[in-house]
Amino acid sequence: DPDTPFVPSIPEDQFILVEEGDPAVIPCRTSDPDAQVTLVNSLDKSVYALYDTKQGFIGNFPAGSYTCKTVVKGVEFKSDEFLIYIIRATSQLPVEIEALKTVYKTGETIVVTCVVFDNEVVNLQWNYPGKVKEKGLIKLDDIKVPSQKLVYTLTIPEASVKDTGDYECTARHATKEVKENKKVVITVHDKGFVHLEPQFSPLEAVNLHEVKNFVVDVQ
Repeated sequence: DPDTPFVPSIPEDQFILVEEGDPAVIPCRTSDPDAQVTLVNSLDKSVYALYDTKQGFIGNFPAGSYTCKTVVKGVEFKSDEFLIYIIRATSQLPVEIEALKTVYKTGETIVVTCVVFDNEVVNLQWNYPGKVKEKGLIKLDDIKVPSQKLVYTLTIPEASVKDTGDYECTARHATKEVKENKKVVITVHDKGFVHLEPQFSPLEAVNLHEVKNFVVDVQ
């Protein structure tokens, strides 16, 4: 098609996620397999790469925006803009789940944190007793220094006994079929309680004028 030399691309094709060190495909394909195509970067400078008419340009590209050009009957045409984003990722998914405490009483705020290390882009899901009612508030902190980690924090305000149960986070790799899940058990009591453990016998003897200490452990 001389009026549409580049095959129209869908938005999903224009955003390209690539792991560090991996080759990428910039999918600007032509309707004419014999067309001469040039790849340029955001500075309009030519970029050398292998071109496959059925796939597009293949190579190791720095992060940034790229456009393809071709000429039909003396008229220059440009493809859509393609954005390459380089992500830091490992083949494994190191995940840790943390809870400041695992026993709460009614009215307190439950806080559980799930941390994913060495990966910039993951899909993470929470499962917890109050999920059906969407009771939890989820926050993400992307920390890059001194090392890469994604910190997902689940907060349950005004906890009730019904919030007792398993709190589980499942992380899935953005580009590989890898997943990892961790869980912690949270208990919510209707009210606080105290456990006393005396460190002495039911019957104790003491001499006249003797000073004796009675020790009790309180939890």
